[in-house]
Amino acid sequence: MRKQILVDTGPLVACINRNDSFHFWARERLSEINPPMLTCEAVLAETCFLLQDTPGGTSAVLGLLERGVLLVDFQVSSHIRSIRSLMDKYSSVPMSLADACLVKMAELHEDSMVMTMDNDFLIYRRHGRKTIPVLIPPEA
Repeated sequence: MRKQILVDTGPLVACINRNDSFHFWARERLSEINPPMLTCEAVLAETCFLLQDTPGGTSAVLGLLERGVLLVDFQVSSHIRSIRSLMDKYSSVPMSLADACLVKMAELHEDSMVMTMDNDFLIYRRHGRKTIPVLIPPEA
C-alpha cells in the first residue's frame, strides 16, 4: 500500500514559484506522487497568500484543485477540540492552524506522510507520541 501524501504550504509555493530555492526539489517530488495529495483549506489559504504576487500563482493553486491533484479532505469544525489542543501544546513552537490541521490529518490517515519544508514537523507528534513521517528536502 502506498503512503498517502499530505501536502503543506511550502512545497506548493515552491512548485509554483520558479524563483523559490526549492522549486526543482518540489517539482521532482510532485512528479513522483500519484494524485490526489490531501491538504486542508488552511494550507490553501496560506499558499494563495504567499503566491499573490507571483503571476498566475493563485490560479495555479486552484488549478491543482480543479484537476484533482489536490483534494481538500478535512473540515476544521469537525476537529476543533483536537486542533485547539495541538496548538496549545505546541504554542512555544508556535504551531500554525495549517500545521495543526496537517498533524490531525496525519492522525486520521495512519499510513501517510507530510510533504513539507517545515522542520517543525520533526518536533510535532501524532497521537501525542508518534513521529510523523515527512518528505522534506535534506537542506531544509
